[in-house]
Amino acid sequence: MPMGWRLFFLFLFEAVAPSLECNQLDRDSLLRSLPSPPGWNLSSPSCCLWDGVACNPDNRITRLSLPGRGLSGSLTPFLANLTFLSHLNLSSNRLSGPLPSLINNLHLHTLDLSSNRFNGSLAGLASTATTSMNVSNNSFTGPLPSSICTTSPLLTILDFSFNQFSGVVPQQYQRCSHLQVFRAGFNSLSGHLPHHLYTLTTLKEISLPNNAFSGPINATISLLTNLTVLELHDNQLTGPIPPLISSLSSLQQLQLHTNNLTGPLPPSLTHCSNLTTLLLRNNHLHGDISLVDFSKLQNLQALDLGNNTFSGQIPSTFCLCRSLTALRLAYNRLVGELPPCMASLKNLAHLSLSDNSLSGVVGALKILRHCDKLQVLFLSRCFNDEPMPDDDDLVHLQGFQNLQILTLGGCSLKGQIPWWISKLRKLKVLNLSYNQISGPIPTWLGDMPSLFVLNLTKNTLSGGLPRELGRLPALITDNSSSDLSSLALPFLFDSQQYNRLFNLPRGLKVGYNSLSGEIPAEIGQLKLLHLLDLNNNHFNGSIPAQLSGLVNLERLDMSENRLTGEIPQSLTKLHFLSYFSVAGNDLEGEIPRGGQFETFPSASFQRNRGLCGYILGRNCSSLVTMSRQEEYDSGNQWYGVPFGMGYFVGFFAVSISLLFQCKRPL
Repeated sequence: MPMGWRLFFLFLFEAVAPSLECNQLDRDSLLRSLPSPPGWNLSSPSCCLWDGVACNPDNRITRLSLPGRGLSGSLTPFLANLTFLSHLNLSSNRLSGPLPSLINNLHLHTLDLSSNRFNGSLAGLASTATTSMNVSNNSFTGPLPSSICTTSPLLTILDFSFNQFSGVVPQQYQRCSHLQVFRAGFNSLSGHLPHHLYTLTTLKEISLPNNAFSGPINATISLLTNLTVLELHDNQLTGPIPPLISSLSSLQQLQLHTNNLTGPLPPSLTHCSNLTTLLLRNNHLHGDISLVDFSKLQNLQALDLGNNTFSGQIPSTFCLCRSLTALRLAYNRLVGELPPCMASLKNLAHLSLSDNSLSGVVGALKILRHCDKLQVLFLSRCFNDEPMPDDDDLVHLQGFQNLQILTLGGCSLKGQIPWWISKLRKLKVLNLSYNQISGPIPTWLGDMPSLFVLNLTKNTLSGGLPRELGRLPALITDNSSSDLSSLALPFLFDSQQYNRLFNLPRGLKVGYNSLSGEIPAEIGQLKLLHLLDLNNNHFNGSIPAQLSGLVNLERLDMSENRLTGEIPQSLTKLHFLSYFSVAGNDLEGEIPRGGQFETFPSASFQRNRGLCGYILGRNCSSLVTMSRQEEYDSGNQWYGVPFGMGYFVGFFAVSISLLFQCKRPL
């Protein structure tokens, strides 16, 4: 290399090298502020080159960003020595303890301590951040810090959600004149909604769900014309939805569900034409919803009006909400038939109409089969005393090819299980319980490739339990076909509803029917089965020892049948079994010991005269003695019979006994 170039690079190195060195005080304070260095190369000449660290031209640390690095322990007061620090992000770690009081000495632009384990009070927190502050998903307690908007009026983001804060929203927050996002959901805040914030016209998001706010929604909320997200669900709000809410023309998400709101749905609400999510379930709203024109909500994707007392027919204006992917109207007082135009909802994936008083189940299915993307269809307790849609009704069925959940339970439908259901090759959950379905259980159910929940409880089904059910693929091989989480739209449900509907245990439920014959041993091949209900039928014969192959079984109910023989010892291998009942049969012998059988109550085995064991407090040896005594006493009764007559009757009894033994099947 020519000498000129060497001198040039030497000069360049000497000019740059000093900028690589960080301030010694900053370096020492940084190392002592965190519980442990996050994998830094301490031999590096400058802390400005360490991962997550940035410096200004004067080599002072201005940025520390270490999200998700597995940091644990407590922050130390040495952090306050980083006086030039403007950006601090320690989110998604395992840091704990209270924040050092000296943190107020910092003059940050942004502070993100979310998703850690910090605790203690923030009441004294003052001028820590000037633009954005996020302390969500921790365990902070006490009141919200009241002076932050006094010392940092330019804050745009405040996020206190998922902590244990209590008390009211401080009046001083109205001084944050640039605030755009205010989140404090999932705490224990109370009092009236902070309508003093409604003067902050810069607000784009208010999220205060899962608190204890009470009282009405103040009409002055209509001043927030820039608001795009309003989440006030899971509180104790009362009164009507203010009609002036229609002034929120930018609103995209409105979640007011799970409160005590009353009154009708304001027709003016549909003027919020940018709405994508409207959730009003679990309130006391009422009125005829067919009078509301939903056609203006062209961007609406999710609508939940369930668990109210709305009346009238299903509005045909829903059909013009072409973006609709989820519609829930369950638990209301709707009547009439499904509007035929709903066949045009090509994006509809989730529909719940359960617990209404609709009519025309055949017509409804003929309409909905055109909704090509439909995955979840809840129609339980919706129709009443109608014929089950049979193959003649849906002979040309080409739809429902993406349907994965179908519930028609509690409708008192009559008829047999129709063959058209076998065309639903992606169906995972089929609920036809609490109807008046008769006839046999079809053998083709065993060939449905994705089915892992079959509920036929409380019908009048007859015949045997098909052994073909023992080859249900989704109950034998663990694969993604048993995962319903991808179907769910969690914002349509509270956590309990979500778990109940979409974390369904794999189950086969045929209780309360008129099924007979022996329990097929092939059922023992369903190793992914969690629930098996065979109770209140007419099953006979012995309990198959092969049921021990149900290694994931949690519930086994064979009560109130006509089962005989002993309880197989192999069932003690079912280590997850938490419920077991064979009550009300003709079983005999000693109850097995070991495994989960040590935990079952005596009620699980009652009304079986031949069963004995410690659970029933019935000694098996005394039971044998008693049986022999009964035979002896029975034999003594012949002493009063004349010899000739006794001989004849005895000979006849023995002959009949031998005859039946000869004809006993092998």
